[in-house]
Amino acid sequence: MASVQDIKRRLRSVRNTRKITKAMELVAGARLRRAEARISAMRPYADRMRELMIGTARASGSSVRLPLLEVRENPKTVALLILTGDRGLAGPFNAQILRRAFAIETELRNDGLNVEWLVVGKKGRSTLVFRRYEIDREWSGLTDRPEYGHASEIGHRVVERFSSSDVDRVIMVFNHYISPLTQEVEAMDLLPIPRTAIEDEEEKTPQQIALEGDTIYEPEPEQILARLLPAYIETSIYRALLESTASEHGARMTAMRNASQNAGELIDTLTLDMNRARQAEITQEILEVVAGADALTQ
Repeated sequence: MASVQDIKRRLRSVRNTRKITKAMELVAGARLRRAEARISAMRPYADRMRELMIGTARASGSSVRLPLLEVRENPKTVALLILTGDRGLAGPFNAQILRRAFAIETELRNDGLNVEWLVVGKKGRSTLVFRRYEIDREWSGLTDRPEYGHASEIGHRVVERFSSSDVDRVIMVFNHYISPLTQEVEAMDLLPIPRTAIEDEEEKTPQQIALEGDTIYEPEPEQILARLLPAYIETSIYRALLESTASEHGARMTAMRNASQNAGELIDTLTLDMNRARQAEITQEILEVVAGADALTQ
């Protein structure tokens, strides 16, 4: 059995660790609330953007042909855009994104396609570098508080790669935020833009169709749509960045809460061991005193 001093030293260490994990849990919780507020504020903008695209696409007619909507025959190269974090201690947050990305890569390579990597976050970059992958572009230092400018920069890069035919498809992999306890990995086709993004699944009433028909577009609807599509890419990336940030804070808050609970259980166990060790030392001292007293009386 370990000595009382050894157990006290370990107890002190575990208590200090619990203070750190508790503080990290509180910080992650505060950041999570801000991230949730930003997601809520962004949703009306994203919904309005899609409504504009749907209305403009309907006015353009079913024959609209734009480069960002082009589904290429016999694709050769696919770009994977993965959104990870800059820091660890967030449970399975980073690992599950990378696991899904590597699974997608395996499927693509089995189909005879080349894969390029675009990475957001230091954790994704370090893993890919460790595995000796070549990274086309990496962004870091933005995952705690992403801004629209960051999404615009990333969007410009992926549109540039797609428009120049360097890649024929872009897939974005990120954590979709559901709750602090639940984050689901989502793989989204970013480019070419799916037709579902500019098509309305709900049937319009004759009155709504008539109202849309009275809209006058200047310039032509197809030109407006050509400008809206890059903005839609940026908006999609920005939404994914916000979702990823909220997921990271939620995962870190949950991980730190579990760590604090485990530390509390370990403290209880060590305290019991320390009491037992102290009792054993006291009992040993009593036995030594009694033995010494018996030796003097003989």
